[in-house]
Amino acid sequence: MPFYKLGLHGGLVYALDLENIIEPSPIQSLAIPLILDHKDVLAEAQTGTGKTLAFLLPLFQMIDPEVNKIQALILIPTRELAIQIRQEAEKLSAIMPLGILAAYGGQDVQAQIHKLKESIHLIIGTPGRVLDHFKRGTLQGQAIHQLVIDEADQLFHIGFKNELKSILKYLPSQRQTLCFSATLSHNVSSFSKNYMKDPVFVKAPKKEVSLEGITQEVIMTSNRKKWDDFLSILKKEKPTQSIIFCRSRRGTEALYETMKAEGFNVECLHGGLTQSKREYVMEAFKKQALQYLVATDVAARGLHIDDISHVINYNLPDDPENYVHRIGRTGRQLKTGKAISLVTQKDIDRLHAIEAFIEKKLLE
Repeated sequence: MPFYKLGLHGGLVYALDLENIIEPSPIQSLAIPLILDHKDVLAEAQTGTGKTLAFLLPLFQMIDPEVNKIQALILIPTRELAIQIRQEAEKLSAIMPLGILAAYGGQDVQAQIHKLKESIHLIIGTPGRVLDHFKRGTLQGQAIHQLVIDEADQLFHIGFKNELKSILKYLPSQRQTLCFSATLSHNVSSFSKNYMKDPVFVKAPKKEVSLEGITQEVIMTSNRKKWDDFLSILKKEKPTQSIIFCRSRRGTEALYETMKAEGFNVECLHGGLTQSKREYVMEAFKKQALQYLVATDVAARGLHIDDISHVINYNLPDDPENYVHRIGRTGRQLKTGKAISLVTQKDIDRLHAIEAFIEKKLLE
């Protein structure tokens, strides 16, 4: 079914055509007509299923550009995701002009306040910074009639629940609430019961968890041998571009410093960096000015780059689902990729949890 049959205006369909997006994904086909019908929607959809456009497209259609007020709010858990969604929204606004602001911590709050005095229709923000603007009185919620909570499972897990409840007090009770989540956890279900009105539940068909097109390999090692084994992987594989995931900020910094001292073209990415540094690193990596990016899981969901040849798990994640998000950074757009995990004896329980989650044996 083409996009125009979902009820979208011709201008939005044209904007999609310019991006060579012709056919809606399953979650877009399911969600867009319901959202345009002003229903509250609870959508279960994995990252990479097209869910961002599933809520952005109807929002653009329902926002009145002639009304100089903030009419829609998208809440997300990380700065990287805010930037990603803002970029998607800006592509649409090139055809259907709307004022868009991404509001997140690490940015100059005064610059955001100045921007809020302009004609802004759509806010994309993290709960902490959005709540700060409400408390300052620099953000008014009376005209916000569409609220989107994206990556709700991750957002609630990180612990933004109290901030979310505080934000809701600034919004009209008569509003449309859209909640998108990779999995329906107890927290997400509880939120929908308490803060959504007769939500319609839709679920996108799950992509294969094993991620077709990605070769997965496990290298058994020890803490003493890990660096040498890591160097052997790089020498053998010769990645064109690679993300190397660590479990902690400290571990990320340590590996980055070691690689840098060895002359590798490398940068690091984690939540402790300034926002300007994070944006600089992401932009350099996207432009292929960097060969290696050492990162925490902050890069597992927010980076969408088509030419990453390898993902290397220097440390396995604690959450099996994050393994899927990590390795999903490679093998994109029907390309092949490779994911290699360095596993010590202490990681065996984590490895078994991942194998159970993806229903695939990684270590024979």
